[in-house]
Amino acid sequence: MRPSHQGSAGGVPRVRGCQDVYKPERPTGPRRAAPAGLVLAALALPALAWAAAPVSKAPLRLVPAGPAEVSAIGRAPGASATLLNVWATWCVPCRQEFPDLVRLGRAYRDQGLRLALVSADFDGAAARTFLRRQGVTGPAWLKTGGDQAFIDALDRRWTGSLPATFVYDRHGRLVEFWEGRADYSRMETAVRRALAAGAQAPSKETP
Repeated sequence: MRPSHQGSAGGVPRVRGCQDVYKPERPTGPRRAAPAGLVLAALALPALAWAAAPVSKAPLRLVPAGPAEVSAIGRAPGASATLLNVWATWCVPCRQEFPDLVRLGRAYRDQGLRLALVSADFDGAAARTFLRRQGVTGPAWLKTGGDQAFIDALDRRWTGSLPATFVYDRHGRLVEFWEGRADYSRMETAVRRALAAGAQAPSKETP
């Protein structure tokens, strides 16, 4: 666990996280490496266990998604509920909860659950390899654009901590949101709540 940070420095709010967090971008000039808005708290980790798993040869679509696109995923028609999870291969709790996400997606697929996996990796190669080793055939999404706009597009309450999970009902209403690792039971409870909420007609106040 990493300690929470309070206050701000240089006008840029600090965000708290479990292991790995987004931070709003700092203007620093040209970079050839990863965006400054993402903190690599796991760079010094030993070799990843998932790297030894067999890679599926099934086709996998990894779709670039900026703030507007990712905001539309949970509200897109055609699903009885949507679980949107923002993760990264360099995020330890993201990798730990991932098998449960995949299992949940398969268990509730016939009930209309859309599992939307949005990678915050800096390029698609690591994300694509990881997804294939987890048996994901897609589609999945790759975060693009500025960090703060991406965060705000999903929920302004989100501090930027990874993983982050957003659960929507069939009408596109956000039913549950949380930061940090969750177990299968918590994910399943949220999905069931979204499925039940979706059976109700949206109120007039719902956009």
